[in-house]
Amino acid sequence: MPKTNSDQLHGTLDMLVLKTLQNGRLHGYAIAIRLEQLSNEVLQVEEGSLYPALYRMEARGWLSSEWGVTDTARRARFYRLTRQGRRQLEAETESWTRLTAAVQGVLGS
Repeated sequence: MPKTNSDQLHGTLDMLVLKTLQNGRLHGYAIAIRLEQLSNEVLQVEEGSLYPALYRMEARGWLSSEWGVTDTARRARFYRLTRQGRRQLEAETESWTRLTAAVQGVLGS
């Protein structure tokens, strides 16, 4: 199955990252790996798209971050969803559900 590149993910990346962080904190590389795993290897997020998105979401108050140590004993910045980020995820999920239902309606006609 072909992979989907970051350009095709534009506009949904924030929602996918927020969803990935819903169950706890992760560092950037772990977020990218988790997205790939959850999508059955279809979604591949490049660093050049992921890190600016993480910084932007932190600036908006959707994420908080702190330095920590990875499983491989490397220092990394770990990101966590904030209360505001949880509300944003809920709003984006509702919007995405409406949009995909509308597109499916057009494709199924």
